[in-house]
Amino acid sequence: MMFVFTAAQAQPEGYPSHTIKMVVPFPAGGATDIIARLVADRLGDDLGTRIIVENKGGAGGNVGTASVATAEPDGHTILFSASGPLAVNKILYKNLPYDPEKDFEPLSLVAKLPNVLVVNPKVIPVKTVSEFIAYVKARPGQINYSSIGVGSSQHLAGVLFERITKTKMNHVPYRAATNIVVDMMSGQVPASFQLIPNVWSRLGAGDIRAIAVASRERSLALPNVPTMAEQGLPEFESSAWFGLLVPKGTPKPIVDRLSGLISKIMADPTIRKRMIEIGADPAQSTPEEFRALISSEVAKWRTVIKDANITIE
Repeated sequence: MMFVFTAAQAQPEGYPSHTIKMVVPFPAGGATDIIARLVADRLGDDLGTRIIVENKGGAGGNVGTASVATAEPDGHTILFSASGPLAVNKILYKNLPYDPEKDFEPLSLVAKLPNVLVVNPKVIPVKTVSEFIAYVKARPGQINYSSIGVGSSQHLAGVLFERITKTKMNHVPYRAATNIVVDMMSGQVPASFQLIPNVWSRLGAGDIRAIAVASRERSLALPNVPTMAEQGLPEFESSAWFGLLVPKGTPKPIVDRLSGLISKIMADPTIRKRMIEIGADPAQSTPEEFRALISSEVAKWRTVIKDANITIE
C-alpha cells in the first residue's frame, strides 16, 4: 500500500484505507482491555474507520507484542501494550522475540495504574507506611504479600520495597486478581502491592485498607490516600502504564496523525472520567516522551531485577 504525503495537509492521503487492528497482548476483560477498547472506539470515530480490538495473550504479553513488531508498518496495525511487555520483559526474559526500544514507533502514553500498598486491617493493624515497615521488620520473612505472577509490577513493587526499606517478606504469586482479593479478606495473604482496579471494590467496604499509592502524585482514583513519598519513601515509585505504538518504519505523517488524535482523546473529560472510574489515571505524551519513558523504565527495573536474580525462561 502506497501513501502520498503533502506538506500543505501534513496528513497522509489515503490513510486509513481499511479496517485497523489494535492488538492487546492480554486476555479480554482486564483493565488493559477495558482502556484499550475505550480508546479504540473513539480513535476509530476520529479516523472514520472501524478499529477491531484483538486480544492476543501469552508469555506475559510477549506474544501479542511480538506480532505487532513484525506487522506491516502502514498504520493499520496498532499495539496497545503495557509496562511489562514494553520495559520489564526485556530484562526478565532471556530470549525476547522483539526489542521494545527498537522495534516500535511510540505514539502516546494513555494511562497509569499506580500500585497501592494494601493490607487486611484485621491481620496487619497498621495505617501508615512507617507502621507497616516496623510491623514487617518485627516479623522478617513471615509476612506474605501477593502478586499476579513473578515479574509482574506488583511482584517487582514488593522487591523494590524490600530493597529500599531493608525488609524481608514472602512473595506469593497468583494467576488471577480475584483469588488475591479472596485470600486477602481471609487473612491468608494479608498484604499486597496491587493495581487499584484489582482491589477497588473492597476498599470502600473496609475489608482491605489502602496504606499508600506508589506514584509521584496522589492517584485521581484514590485522592485521599497519600503517596509513598509523602510518607517518607520518595524513591519508591511503581506503576503499571499503558500506551499505543505502531511497528518501526511506520511513516512519520501517520505517526504524527495518530499521536495527535490520541492526545485529543485523552484530553476529553468523558474519557478521563471513565478511566478514573475504573481506577486508572489518564495520561498523554508526545512520541518522544513515551520513547524516553520506555528506556528509563528498562534501566530502572534492570537493576532491581538483576540484583534480585529474577528470571523467566
